[in-house]
Amino acid sequence: MFDDKLTPIRTAALAHIRDRRMLQARSAGKTAFYMAGGKIDPGETPEQALHREIREELDTDIAPGTLRELGVFEAPAFGHGHGVRLHMTCFIAELVDEPQATGEIAEIRYFTEAEYTAMSETAPGSRLVFAKLKELDLVD
Repeated sequence: MFDDKLTPIRTAALAHIRDRRMLQARSAGKTAFYMAGGKIDPGETPEQALHREIREELDTDIAPGTLRELGVFEAPAFGHGHGVRLHMTCFIAELVDEPQATGEIAEIRYFTEAEYTAMSETAPGSRLVFAKLKELDLVD
């Protein structure tokens, strides 16, 4: 029998950094902030999914020539049942315009690692990316 919990949720996410802080988004009706991006649809590459999600969530595009892969991060999938895993391909990029919360996104905010980890709810995938960016001395 197929066990959906064994199949990780494949996503693409953006680590957009400004003033040594990383952008995080909060969905309408939710309390936690997480990385902008989303699920990779069948037939899409992580890069294609990221471009689509950034247009949908932040009403802007990735600046040409700035997209580079930060890495693949695996963690418990935030907001899903116990045992559900996240497989997140994360990219660093600049945006062509000021990001705006659109669609399902209620709020966007830039965080230092300490500000994010001090929140009452945090996404494990975001925490892993913050740790990597801190190690690379890209965020405070």
